[in-house]
Amino acid sequence: MYDVSTRKRAITLVAQGRSLNSVSKETGISRAAIRSWHARVEPRRRTGLPCPRCRDLPGHPEDPAAYAYLLGFYRGDGCISAGRRDVYAMRIVCDNAWPGVIDACEEAMLRVRPQNSVCRVKKQGCVAVTSTSKHWPCLFPQHGPGKKHNRRIALEPWQQTIVDAHPWEFVRGLIHSDGCRIINWTEKTVGGERKRYEYPRYFFTNKSDDIRKLFTDTLDKLGVEWTTLARGSDPLNISVARKASVALMDAHVGAKY
Repeated sequence: MYDVSTRKRAITLVAQGRSLNSVSKETGISRAAIRSWHARVEPRRRTGLPCPRCRDLPGHPEDPAAYAYLLGFYRGDGCISAGRRDVYAMRIVCDNAWPGVIDACEEAMLRVRPQNSVCRVKKQGCVAVTSTSKHWPCLFPQHGPGKKHNRRIALEPWQQTIVDAHPWEFVRGLIHSDGCRIINWTEKTVGGERKRYEYPRYFFTNKSDDIRKLFTDTLDKLGVEWTTLARGSDPLNISVARKASVALMDAHVGAKY
């Protein structure tokens, strides 16, 4: 945790016109943390009830939009592993090619568990965004041993309520984990002349039938048309290629960055 003076110094540098990247390099503080301090400089006080799911009357996370995004991201590239003293580590592995996505992942973790710190563990070609807490299994009850595509993945009613309220954040998290936006091309003969046409397209690929269904069910509610493309005999790919649907995805999700 950073003290208030450190936070204020970082915010002052940004207010002077400095970029988040330059302030981050000078102070050693992540861009996601500096960005989050624009809304709140003082650290949140610890309370006797740090986990909304552990209260006598379980509630929703304080920032449901950030939770919906993190839930989608966790479905693809995340895992929760048990450590000592009933402490669990959430790790989400992000490709180094997308620094903005890494920042967004870290920021979502901070917003969902503001009582816990977040760190980045560098690996070859990727970064594991990591945070430890006793309460990750409370917030992500799909946690369990083994690979996700080998076990049932279903949302609890309270999670579905959050996804229904923030569907685009959930879809964005899924795309940032196991999706992409690409430019397809094709050639057609028009008036005897061969012409090349390019068009954008979204893909989501996951081995879990349950996770793909969570994705497509949410797209259906948003009015996004999709199709299934098989990889060999396995229908692992969800494609969004219709012009109107791609425009919707561009407006709310966009390409990785």
